[in-house]
Amino acid sequence: MSVKLGIAPIAWSNDDMPELGGDTSLEQCLSEASQAGFIGVEAGGKFPKKSEDLIPKLKQFKLNLCSGWYPANLRINSVDEEKDNIQEQLKLFKDCNSPCMVFAEVSDSIQGDPNKKLSSRPRMELDEAKKFYHKISEIGKYLEDQEMPLAYHHHMGTVIETEEDTIRLLENTHDSVKLTLDTGHMLFAQGDSLNMLKNFYKRIIHIHCKDIRQHVLEKTLKEDLSFRDAFLEGAFTVPGDGCIDYKPIFDLLKNINYSGWLVVEAEQDPAKANPFEYAKIGYQYLTQTLKSSGIEIFKN
Repeated sequence: MSVKLGIAPIAWSNDDMPELGGDTSLEQCLSEASQAGFIGVEAGGKFPKKSEDLIPKLKQFKLNLCSGWYPANLRINSVDEEKDNIQEQLKLFKDCNSPCMVFAEVSDSIQGDPNKKLSSRPRMELDEAKKFYHKISEIGKYLEDQEMPLAYHHHMGTVIETEEDTIRLLENTHDSVKLTLDTGHMLFAQGDSLNMLKNFYKRIIHIHCKDIRQHVLEKTLKEDLSFRDAFLEGAFTVPGDGCIDYKPIFDLLKNINYSGWLVVEAEQDPAKANPFEYAKIGYQYLTQTLKSSGIEIFKN
């Protein structure tokens, strides 16, 4: 068994706030991700949308596309409408041999609104939830047939945010609906990543290794900040620079023979947190901790 290490471009350029890292080129992001030791990168806003443009960029820096974010609106759209909307990204990901698609429902999300407190995030009543789970299941089965698994991302400020939300989603959807476990978002929502791994490891196919600065989290929850204000305050950071101990998580990954991607992801202001330096911190911590758990790291 071995895992693959990737990184998200959000530390270099923030898609929700384009002014953060707006002048940073895609080439700088890919070059520094590769230099830090990673063999994969998730897609971002500055990435080409056509495989004939993206694949040469990835090859230039010896990187693989290890997934990327898809913002769904299934609470509003029909399944057929969502299938139409996903086609361009689906083709890109298939052409680039991505292992899955990180899928999240963003209708009424407050994650990008600086004026909305985290407590005002959207919620679903039972009747709507049942319809939503059915739609997600249909998309999950469709993407499974396309050999591009749906890896649902629980996310702060959205309708699937907490551990309870995530468990309910998994328990009420088809097995084709897999999970991206995000350690940072799970802790932010007062959830337990270890519990999710123990009980739903068969559904977890992708992992975001995002860390949390405990004092910023406590301030965020106490003052009910917006999600944007929370990350501008520095709530998120890379593994090894926050409060999450990954050793128990990796020990469990060893026991369940997880062999997917571990993706470092930490949206920070690049003017305050140099992306290359933090990428190296994350890579060094992961490699050391994985070694201590007896997990090998796949090399290109």
